[in-house]
Amino acid sequence: MTVESPAIKSIPKQYADVLDTTDIGNIQWRNYFSDPYLVDLIDTAIQNNPELYITLQDIEIARNKIMMKDGQLLPLVSVGGGLGLEKVGRYTSSGAGDASTEITPGKKVPDNLTDINMGLAASWEADIWGKLHNAKKTAFTEYLASKEGENFVLTNLVSEIANNYYELLALDNELEIIRQSIRLQQNQLEIVKVQKQASVVSELAVKQFEAQLLSSQGLEYETLQKITETENNINFLLGRYPVRIQRNPASLDSLFPPQVQSGIPSQLLRNRPDIRQAELELTAAKLDIKTAQLEFLPSLGIGGRLGLQSFSPAYIYKIPESLLYSLVGDLTGPIVNRKVLMAEFKNANARQIQALYNYQKTILNGFREVSNEFSNIDNLSKMYSLKFTESEVQNQSIDIANDLFKSARANYLEVLTAQREALETKLELVEIKKVQLNNVVGLYRALGGGWK
Repeated sequence: MTVESPAIKSIPKQYADVLDTTDIGNIQWRNYFSDPYLVDLIDTAIQNNPELYITLQDIEIARNKIMMKDGQLLPLVSVGGGLGLEKVGRYTSSGAGDASTEITPGKKVPDNLTDINMGLAASWEADIWGKLHNAKKTAFTEYLASKEGENFVLTNLVSEIANNYYELLALDNELEIIRQSIRLQQNQLEIVKVQKQASVVSELAVKQFEAQLLSSQGLEYETLQKITETENNINFLLGRYPVRIQRNPASLDSLFPPQVQSGIPSQLLRNRPDIRQAELELTAAKLDIKTAQLEFLPSLGIGGRLGLQSFSPAYIYKIPESLLYSLVGDLTGPIVNRKVLMAEFKNANARQIQALYNYQKTILNGFREVSNEFSNIDNLSKMYSLKFTESEVQNQSIDIANDLFKSARANYLEVLTAQREALETKLELVEIKKVQLNNVVGLYRALGGGWK
């Protein structure tokens, strides 16, 4: 049974209104990320990441399966020998025959008869319908799919490290902003205490400034905890115990996202490892159906044996009397109770349909991810521009509020509000910058970058 996938047949020719055949997914990750600290972290992760090593063992299992299927095409040859003791009943066909058999004149075969044999045995199933060759093709296709699975793990690993690294840089910037705010609040608290002694403000104003300072100090420790957790996340991805992560001390504002180019949707079919893996799994499922169909046909088996056999060591090398050989061929095919084969055939057909829809879902998901990330780039740029302007206005409002407060033309609540809103805006500005960087990483991953 064959099912057509509308997602494959009707894939769009471009993303939104952008038609650009240049695709950042083709750029190697060493050339895409310019930060040397980040490049070093990714390189270490590729060498040590536990998840990647688990995937490599899946590839080894798939490779061994090819070896196994290849071995089934060849004859199975074994060498061996045996030693036994037998006494047959005298009143049987074997016993009566032995009683009349003489090795030499006047000497009969002993009652307790030993059996000594040695030689070669071989069996082989002739692949007259191509069933075994088809199974080998299936194993090889599954091996290629496992390789694409490794590439998909690499893609996700590179993007996950980059996102955690930018998260760490953002937290560093947030921590510096919070500490600057704490220093400012400490200075203002001292001023308010002096004004309270001069009866310019009340004790309530002092307590309000103290509360704001304590809140900012609590936020500092919360950020420090997030930094520790993020560093530990990176160390886990690198397959090592917690150590301090070396990173770029520059401000996050200097890390502008690189120029992004999405290419065209059809390039996803070549670049994204998960799509290539789903396609190979679909091919393997189709081959499984063919193998299941061939199970209904007769199979030809050939077996043979060549060796020496005797009841006494003295005669084992007496040729041709001790020579043993046989050659057998059989042609067998299912006639009765074919339900097992029919059930396997139906299962193979169901797995093919399942693989087809998984392929369709993977393509749709890839297009969705690229479309979302590409759309975010423009929107985040506009958000950052507006938030940056808002931050400048908030900084001006703090200066104005402080001047008015010193000249008793504004109350302390206006100063506190201006400081709190300015701090929140600065932190939001850092968050947007981090999301911008994560967005660029996300687009790179969505386009299949990171595994080459």
